[in-house]
Amino acid sequence: MDTIQPNARVTVEYALRDDDGNILDASDADDGKPMVYVHGYGMIVPGLEAALTGLRKGMEKLIIVPPAEAFGDHDSELVFEIDRDDFTNQKDVKEGDEFIAESVDGHEIAVRVMDVRGDRVIVDANHPLAGMTLHYSVKVTDVRAASNQEIAEAAEAFDEAGYGTCSDSTHDHGHDRRRDHDDGEPLVQLGSKRRH
Repeated sequence: MDTIQPNARVTVEYALRDDDGNILDASDADDGKPMVYVHGYGMIVPGLEAALTGLRKGMEKLIIVPPAEAFGDHDSELVFEIDRDDFTNQKDVKEGDEFIAESVDGHEIAVRVMDVRGDRVIVDANHPLAGMTLHYSVKVTDVRAASNQEIAEAAEAFDEAGYGTCSDSTHDHGHDRRRDHDDGEPLVQLGSKRRH
């Protein structure tokens, strides 16, 4: 297999920039590493995956991904207030913190603290890159047929996500905001109070 197509295991060096050319993430950053994924299973941003189809090892490309094909538009309904008492570590809550929260229907979501106002905490459950056009400079460094195990793992991740846009777990370039915690329980229990 010499081109990127379904069931290919792909390795890509990349730099991710915003509209102003600011680097948001890159594989050559101090803590960076290449994207490694199995093509066709929603392991990376949909618009990026589609644009990589057909490329060969050694090819370079600038790929512009609009919000609709990345993390969607910023949804103001996902910005809301919760009680400081709902946090496991109430005294340590500060702007910029990220938590895994459990909604009233039992779903876990990642939230980012936007502001702390006394006993009220404003959080945002949008992905940090929601509403942004993403500019990827990519270089394909490897393409090969994925092993049966790699395909099975990719398919399992796709099924667990329940949709085709799950974040790539093989590297961290702003695509996955989930943070592990020791006790396995959500750090925040969300109520239904919305920001006014």
